[in-house]
Amino acid sequence: MIDYPGLFWFLVFLIPLLVLQRQLHKEMQAILLLLTRRADVSIVLFSLIFFPGVAMHELSHWLMAKLLGVHTGRFSLIPRPMANGRLRLGLVETAPTNLLGEALIGTAPLLAGGAFVAYAGWVHLGVSQIYPYSIPLDWATWERAISLAIGQPDFWLWVYLTFVVSSTMFPSSSDRRAWLPLILIIALAVVLVFLAGAGPWLIQNFAPVLDAAMQSIAFILAISLTLHLIFYIPAFLIRHGLSRITHLRVV
Repeated sequence: MIDYPGLFWFLVFLIPLLVLQRQLHKEMQAILLLLTRRADVSIVLFSLIFFPGVAMHELSHWLMAKLLGVHTGRFSLIPRPMANGRLRLGLVETAPTNLLGEALIGTAPLLAGGAFVAYAGWVHLGVSQIYPYSIPLDWATWERAISLAIGQPDFWLWVYLTFVVSSTMFPSSSDRRAWLPLILIIALAVVLVFLAGAGPWLIQNFAPVLDAAMQSIAFILAISLTLHLIFYIPAFLIRHGLSRITHLRVV
């Protein structure tokens, strides 16, 4: 039995989500390219689909920088292809700051997006309706719970918003540049605490809190993974169908 299952469930949901998110974005871009036959048009359409999530992502960077007193520069929500072949959907320029400030600015989309996904999932997507039925693995009770969830007001609108926010909330590589040195500093501090003999005290007082936080994050990731899986299956089938009809393949 796992005493602190938070990390376990965090990894169980995070790794498949990161893989599935990347694959789903590829499938959607391929569908748009097969339909329009123009890369510029497909980029615009793709960015429009994810615009609410991109706007929240970039605004959270901007807001965190303002809260920390960090000067901001250029702000853009216009998509631009990158030299490495990837697509940049938005941009916020910030002045150099300390390591902690840079890490907080970079993590802001994950904090804002995670809070939105948790709220939308529990209140508007009916997770609170489904949760009581999650223990008995009986299809009749699950069917009733799912029916109650779909009956929520504006259910499909909230499905869309939660999907695009969860799909764009992860920090980019530039957002994560302060993470590694900060993690190394924290890890070194933990090692020093254990060497000083305060390890048992640290585990007793902080492990339950950290585990609870990880379980909360795992809950958010589970909602995101479910939505990505729901969208991936039809996207995969549509892309294959279009390839067969048009006799074209997107590389």
